[in-house]
Amino acid sequence: MSRDLTIALDAMGGDGAPKIVLKGASRARERFPNARFLVFGDEAEIGPVLERLPRLKDAVSLVHTTNHIAGDAKPSAALRTGRGSSMWQAIEAVHTGVADGVVSAGNTGALMAIAKFTLKMPAGISRPAMAGSMPTLKNECVMLDLGANIDCDAQNLVQFAFMGALFAGAVLGLPRPRVGLLNVGAEELKGHDVVRGAHAALRALEGAPFEYAGFIEGNDIAAGVVDVVVTDGFTGNVALKTIEGTSRLYSDFLRNAFRSSWLSRLGYLLARPALDKLRARVDPRRYNGAVFLGLNGVVVKAHGGSDALAFASAIGVALDMVQHGFMEHVREEFDRLAHGAMVVDPKSATS
Repeated sequence: MSRDLTIALDAMGGDGAPKIVLKGASRARERFPNARFLVFGDEAEIGPVLERLPRLKDAVSLVHTTNHIAGDAKPSAALRTGRGSSMWQAIEAVHTGVADGVVSAGNTGALMAIAKFTLKMPAGISRPAMAGSMPTLKNECVMLDLGANIDCDAQNLVQFAFMGALFAGAVLGLPRPRVGLLNVGAEELKGHDVVRGAHAALRALEGAPFEYAGFIEGNDIAAGVVDVVVTDGFTGNVALKTIEGTSRLYSDFLRNAFRSSWLSRLGYLLARPALDKLRARVDPRRYNGAVFLGLNGVVVKAHGGSDALAFASAIGVALDMVQHGFMEHVREEFDRLAHGAMVVDPKSATS
């Protein structure tokens, strides 16, 4: 990094807060030594943990507050009563420019509601979306929306394609990612009117910062057919939970198989180096950090049950987005789209 970057941390959000939050920040500094942290939370709880993390202590500025958003709080209640909480103040730090981004493992609905209320959306974006990355047979892919928008129109899906492509460029280092639209089949006539309308609009664009690959099916996600998977929040959340559940299922199958006999236990010892590589490749902690795209600021949601490695990964996502100028690219691309710099190919639009 060419300059110090500051990430605001909601130290009181998540199951292991504040200990996991601070340990995650300490681990993140191993990769980002110039990162600094503006930590919001209860000084009585944070102080003793910081004392045991000398490498982190000098990189932290602490803002004391005893208020925090409960994990089961409704978003509407968080908006009414959450001012002064560690989550709200961390988001406000991004709004005022004191911090470059914010990471929280707290209440997802409250985080989205407060971030949308405080940061607003750039011109040209009608809805924010949740995006995350996951491993594939080829490398990694980004999928959005993961649950922020249950119902979407064609324009929303087109906007998600742009935001997802820019996110893949910032976090995965892909200068021109392949974007696919999730559907029930790859044929032109498959799917409902919304997904077909988005397909027609994306196919007709010229000058977009991505390559549009057309419709893809669910089995194409893990195959790595595209770098960015675009869908509505209902379908995206179901797909994500299905992938996570299948991963746990096969992990349990493999574990039980190796425990089934003394011979299989011996086989485990022989296969352990390869299994360790597999475990590292698919470790969900490496892919922790759902990003709220489409806001005037970088907001990353870590899993509520994150450990230090997982929280460090979420911080890494935020720092990657900041140092690669994600927000600047979003504003540039949507400004180009609004002013007609990306043109529609008449042949594609009518074919």
